[in-house]
Amino acid sequence: MNLTYRVQIERSAEEAFAWHERPGAFERFAPPWVRTDVLHRSGGIRDGGRLAMVQHLGPLRLRWDIEHVDFIPGRQFCDEARRSPFRSWRHVHRVEPRGPGACEWIDEITFSLPGGRVAEALLGGQVRSEMERLFAYRHARLKADLEAVPQAASGRVVLAGASGLVGTALAALLSTRGYEVVRLVRRAPRAPDERSWDPATPGDLADALSGAVALVNLGGAGIADQRWSAARKTELRASRLQGTQALVAALRRASSPPPVFLSASAIGLYGVDPKRDVDETGAIGEGFLAELTRDWEREAMRADEAGVRTVLLRTGIVLSPRGGALGRLLPIFRVGLGGPIGRGRRWMSWISLEDEIGAIAHLLARPGARGAYNLVAPEPVTGTDFARELGRVLGRPALLPVPVPALRAVFGQMADETLLASQRVRPARLLADGYTFQHPGLAAALRDLLGVNRATPHFPS
Repeated sequence: MNLTYRVQIERSAEEAFAWHERPGAFERFAPPWVRTDVLHRSGGIRDGGRLAMVQHLGPLRLRWDIEHVDFIPGRQFCDEARRSPFRSWRHVHRVEPRGPGACEWIDEITFSLPGGRVAEALLGGQVRSEMERLFAYRHARLKADLEAVPQAASGRVVLAGASGLVGTALAALLSTRGYEVVRLVRRAPRAPDERSWDPATPGDLADALSGAVALVNLGGAGIADQRWSAARKTELRASRLQGTQALVAALRRASSPPPVFLSASAIGLYGVDPKRDVDETGAIGEGFLAELTRDWEREAMRADEAGVRTVLLRTGIVLSPRGGALGRLLPIFRVGLGGPIGRGRRWMSWISLEDEIGAIAHLLARPGARGAYNLVAPEPVTGTDFARELGRVLGRPALLPVPVPALRAVFGQMADETLLASQRVRPARLLADGYTFQHPGLAAALRDLLGVNRATPHFPS
């Protein structure tokens, strides 16, 4: 079976090929609706490079061992499967110039299924459909990433909280844009791009920060991972405040500190008031989350006092099937048991993972960006609308609300300040600073994240 997919890109062939050679390209291509674990990789995309990974498809664990062959500098590389779910697999990636500053990226796949012609007759249509879905996503991502910035960036970005949902995606985006990303980890390093650190000895980080173009802090224990016992609240505060304090202390000690510090924050700062729209000028609310976020931001702004441009990333509900709220809701909605959580009239201020990392990269590169920014989509939705839209995209009913008393019984105070909170938050400063949302509306965001009914047509030849 032979399939060919093409996409026109308003960037030169050299730029498109260079994008594929940078760290993070594989992660940018991985569809969010399929969990993929990289076991090992070496050698990049040049001849002899290798990649071992496992794809999780429901109960199935599909192993792939890929070797790169037939490399032509600036024009072509090829994947050949030494082990895969297919009987044979060969994927040629190549680029052709199409005039000044433009090119066509071409993917040619040749494969055969176990079971020969019988398998092709039974499964060929489904395989083609899945390939269409995959390459529609890949080509949309490639085109958007390359055309989003006028030229490749450079310099070292130090990233704390790199192993989380947002941190992992951000590292891949920044790498493909040309930055060298150094990941701070609280264990022994396992890769060349990792650097061990301990908040108790922040001075050890000063050399890593010296000469960097940015420090990004996304660290902190998960707000909704556990019930809020007294011990858990202490852990939530310590993971944010102590980590931020340590990073700011290291900034102050660095001989040549990075010119910008971007630090995670949350719209929980505004408290819960469903009767009003809130932008970055909104007052601080009440409750544990509001107080925690206030103190967290205060520690981050000490970097600004030291002369480092500081950006506070007040983030809403980040949507991704790989984790967070959407990741937890999907199994329930897929079996038709989903519905509004608690009060369906509550407002949800959400943002897709792509826009979350896109906004962070935008603010990093914009010299005039300083202070607080709401990282939320411009179109908040009610809980009822969210459940209805997710059910529509999945083709499932979404009629069974989760009762409020049950949520409070299980989650306690956390339920009222997270799951049952109602917030209509607007990204006023982000829009004013020229950021263009990939997913301003919920329906398009869910279709993109779940690979359903994509708008960009791709036809196999």
